[in-house]
Amino acid sequence: MGGLLMLRVAVGICCVTFGASAWSVNNFLITGPKAYLTYTTSVALGAQSGIEECKFQFAWERWNCPENALQLSTHNRLRSATRETSFIHAISSAGVMYTITKNCSMGDFENCGCDESKNGKTGGHGWIWGGCSDNVEFGERISKLFVDSLEKGKDARALMNLHNNRAGRLAVRATMKRTCKCHGISGSCSIQTCWLQLANFRELGNYLKAKYERALKIEMDKRQLRAGNSAEGHWVPTEAFLPSAEAELIFLEESPDYCTRNSSLGIYGTEGRECLQNSRNTSRWEQCSCGRLCTECGLQVEERRTEAISSCNCKFQWCCTVKCDQCRHVVSKYYCTRSPGSAWSWGKGSA
Repeated sequence: MGGLLMLRVAVGICCVTFGASAWSVNNFLITGPKAYLTYTTSVALGAQSGIEECKFQFAWERWNCPENALQLSTHNRLRSATRETSFIHAISSAGVMYTITKNCSMGDFENCGCDESKNGKTGGHGWIWGGCSDNVEFGERISKLFVDSLEKGKDARALMNLHNNRAGRLAVRATMKRTCKCHGISGSCSIQTCWLQLANFRELGNYLKAKYERALKIEMDKRQLRAGNSAEGHWVPTEAFLPSAEAELIFLEESPDYCTRNSSLGIYGTEGRECLQNSRNTSRWEQCSCGRLCTECGLQVEERRTEAISSCNCKFQWCCTVKCDQCRHVVSKYYCTRSPGSAWSWGKGSA
């Protein structure tokens, strides 16, 4: 992540400091109504969790969620409308909703707590609603307030961003899990009380990554895209964004070639990127990363062997410490490099 970013909470001297990317989480804090300043720390942390999940999900992809892609504000007319942009909006919106919901259910906010609105009602055969459900209604409301208010445009690109923001929030709901507790004589479990809990955020990231893979392209008038997010832009016809696809990610433009560096588009290319080869405990997709990042992009895979030091031969000493030796071993890492003698190409529009 980038350097430290100081988020100042308006009136008073309270502030919070944490690592953040070049994407300005500050936008959330500037945009939100002053009445909601109590949520700004959670909003910022939720946005950061979305950034970190984006980097994890795309770590071994040609586009790897770079710093310059993480600006949610779309006043810049050069902002793309690709499927990658759709994921950024969805995971950021979901991250804010997730964190606000979590804090709410834990009692961190005075005006919010568990969702007990269904308690006592029959939920299904052999179980009733009870316990302490995570309050996604509240989390969704605050996320929508902060994230959607960043969108100032009135054109197709702006509508796409708002749609993907909502898809991210719907993903939080879709991945919630029912947790139950048994009741009855001697643990007979004759009846259960159940409540809804947020899934692990990694599960939410996986869910949205699958949505990214099958994102829907919406065909639009090219003139509307060139208009950027200007006030003169026109709203796209509502029928273009089908209600049946409200939970799906949508995009308007095909993704550029992420293999080759292109400074005008902010693309770094894959040269110099690390890839995985013959690695243990990795998925098949990760094991194919050298082909995807290197050879398929016209680069070669270079092995670099380095010496690493790690703890080994650890023994428990009575009482009560663990003593370890320091072992040295050689590790191999693989990188995408240009073949010797090949022409140096910076890509279209590069400096």
